[in-house]
Amino acid sequence: MESNHVALGMPVVRPDVPSTGGHGGGLLDQFGRRATDMRLSLTDKCNLRCTYCMPEAGLDWLKKDKVLTAAEIVRLVGLGVDRLGVRELRLTGGEPLVRADLVPIIAALRRNHPELPISLTTNGVGLAKKAQALADAGLTRLNVSMDTLHHDAFLQLTRRPFLDQVLAGIEAAAAAGLTPVKINAVLLRGINDGHAAELLQWSLDRGFELRFIEQMPLDADHGWTREGMITAAEIRALLAPTFTLAPDPRSRDGAPAERFEVRHPGSGTLLGTVGIIASVTEPFCTDCRRTRITAEGKVMSCLFSLTEVDLLGLLRAGTTEADDDAVAARWQEAMWAKPRAHGMGHPGLGDADFVQPDRSMSAIGG
Repeated sequence: MESNHVALGMPVVRPDVPSTGGHGGGLLDQFGRRATDMRLSLTDKCNLRCTYCMPEAGLDWLKKDKVLTAAEIVRLVGLGVDRLGVRELRLTGGEPLVRADLVPIIAALRRNHPELPISLTTNGVGLAKKAQALADAGLTRLNVSMDTLHHDAFLQLTRRPFLDQVLAGIEAAAAAGLTPVKINAVLLRGINDGHAAELLQWSLDRGFELRFIEQMPLDADHGWTREGMITAAEIRALLAPTFTLAPDPRSRDGAPAERFEVRHPGSGTLLGTVGIIASVTEPFCTDCRRTRITAEGKVMSCLFSLTEVDLLGLLRAGTTEADDDAVAARWQEAMWAKPRAHGMGHPGLGDADFVQPDRSMSAIGG
């Protein structure tokens, strides 16, 4: 076994430590779902102001001492992987690239967990300068949020003129081997909904995996409406004149995106795949395998959860094995209380059962 401490001063969690008690071990909820996909936010800060996420003037950022430190991040991931059955990790934000210690964090996680898939969700601003360092540190792959290839629409959506930086970042990520590069796109009515087929063709030509995401009621301005959102059915209709879509025969296996094979409408030639994440109109709560931890160390069992369970206080209470037991047990209890569904689009549940969280997407971590 390697040294008892990593470079960040964080004790390595021993894989031979038995699982805590809790509800059957692992991150199980009362409906039989077991969370194996960990989403961990590194920061609430972001250098864009996307209209479907943040207000134009930004938000009040967390103070530095309220945010998980690098050592605390390493410790939490260790508990998740070695005790609680986490099998993949996604680092999110805000915008994770704004953390100056991002590369050392990934390097420490890779040293502790050589086989763990570690991905990153980023807006791509600044990625061109960091892609190779991220790959060298041990990042497996990344998702880049980019909603359009048009500068005017990009400015309207993000309130920042950084499209060229994002495109350069995507190219650098591919060159660094952070593949498959996944592109996340949100379509907004009257702004970029007419760009859907163009964006898919661009992604197919470059071997990227495009995923359209229904706009979710997680905007800081609380301006979301069901009537205003572009639904999964509409997305498929927008692509239909240019491409033929067919269900991907591979198992979805708990993934949030429903994949489709993309074929040429005339020859039937397979061009690639596209994913659609329909959290609102075609929800997938029954097979959700995600556990989320915010930048200040709170467990959110669901992206739309109104309940948050604090781990940071326990993390900072000490570093003994008993403290690790307490952190793991509280994490299990938080996940055991996960609701059956978020309330939108589920049989027996209507929009009246859904309450929008106070947090915006940037403050939760996707």
